[in-house]
Formats: sequence, structure tokens, C-alpha cells
Amino acid sequence: MPELPEVETVRRGLEPSMSGAIILRADVNRPNLRWPFPDRMAERLSGARVERLRRRSKYILADLDRGETLLIHLGMSGRMTVSGDPLGQFVHTHPALQKHDHVVFHMENGARITFNDPRRFGAMDLIDTATAQAHPLLAKLGPEPLGNTFNEAHLVAAFQGKNTPVKTALLDQHIVAGLGNIYVCEVLFRAGIDPTRKAGRLSEAQIASLVPIVREVLNEAITSGGSSLKDFRQADGELGYFQHSFRVYGREGEACRSEGCTTAITRVVQSGRSTFFCPSCQR
Repeated sequence: MPELPEVETVRRGLEPSMSGAIILRADVNRPNLRWPFPDRMAERLSGARVERLRRRSKYILADLDRGETLLIHLGMSGRMTVSGDPLGQFVHTHPALQKHDHVVFHMENGARITFNDPRRFGAMDLIDTATAQAHPLLAKLGPEPLGNTFNEAHLVAAFQGKNTPVKTALLDQHIVAGLGNIYVCEVLFRAGIDPTRKAGRLSEAQIASLVPIVREVLNEAITSGGSSLKDFRQADGELGYFQHSFRVYGREGEACRSEGCTTAITRVVQSGRSTFFCPSCQR
């Protein structure tokens, strides 16, 4: 499932064609994805201007001039691609529509934005902009890891007395929004922290050290266009390439990349997810 860097990469790719632009027509080609689409979705989107395109956790939010916000979640296999962009950001002309092109936005500027989702685990909703943060998918999210409210004091307080493994704690969307399995593995490797250690037993210095490392890893991944493992592509159809920089994720049995360490990367399962780490470098 796309994590924060992939979603942010898509948002940035959509911005030149969507931000400030009018949706001339929206085509909704099925009644639902993971959940039913909102009533009259195509009608409510057609003719609306996108005033702002933003991201909250793993959700893309398009604020419209009609006082509504389009919430988009890519799910496991969802992708949004742009064709025919008049600004010259993309080289693709409009391709023929495919079987799983479920929602299509025809922009007044000539661009076409297509939401394709073979597995249909994605989602879209139209919500009141003024109360968007109260939406069930957004209401209980923690601070953004790239924002000022995610800081050392917040993380130290959130981990205090916590008896769950540190990796599980970092994946808790109530503690910090948008972190996923891949990037938490990479963060803990750079921090030298064993992912199985209890969050509440880490020192304040260890917990505080995670904050800049989280930002570092996420920013590097965004710069690389995210990580393409199976389905993810950027808005121009290109693959991300941060996966070539993985130091532990997906490298079970391979030698650690730390200088002077030849220990093999280990994989364990935590809460049903694979965790990759170096037993020598992470304590």
C-alpha cells in the first residue's frame, strides 16, 4: 500500500494540472470502490474549481470552490495519472480508457486525470471542507511527520509507558500520521534501534533521535519519487526509485550495508507485517 512519500509524490504530480483548475466534467464509471461513492458525485464535481490540493497522512484532499473537499485514498493498487497536460509537464497524450479506469476528471485546461484501481481498495468521498478534519478517516490521526507538531516532546510523551514494540508504536496512526511499514524499518535501522524493543523502555534521547531521522527518510523518499514495489507509479506514469536505496527493507539474508558490518539482514513478523533489521547494528 502506498505510504506517505508515494501519496505526496502523486499530490505533487497532480498539482500543475489540478490546483486552481476547473473540473470540466467528471466521469464516475462504477457505483463504488472500497465503499460506495457519495450521492451525485459526478454532478457535484463537474464545473467545480480545485482551489487547493493538499495531503493529510495517506489521503489526498482537493478543496473545491463549492465548499466541499474531495478525499482520495489510493488503497493497495490505485493510481492517478495525468495525460494531455497543457503546461508541458507530461509527455503522454490521452490513452484509451482501460477496464479499471473508475473515475476520470476532464479538466478545463485540457488535462485528463484518471483514477485506475484494479483491486478496488481505494476510496473517494466528498465532505464539507469546513469540517473535513472531523471525517472518520481523518479525525483521530496524529501529527504529520513533516510538520512542526511532530517533535521530540510529542514522541517522548506518546511513548511513555508504552508496552508495544517501537515499530508498532511508530505505525500507530494516532501517534504519527502516514508512516508505513517500509519507512519505519528504514528509520529504525538508521537510528540503530531494534524494532522489537518496547517503546516505553527507550531512553528519551533515543526517542528524540527518531524525529529528525523520520523526516530525513521521508524527504529522501519523496525526492526519489517514492518506492515502486508492485503497483505504485507517479502521476506521469513513471516509477519511483527509492527502493534502490533500501538499507534493510526486503533484504533478508543479504549483508548489512553499514561499514564494517557483514551480518545478514533478518526478517521477523510483527503484527502480521514483515520487519527487516540488522541484529548487530540495531540494539
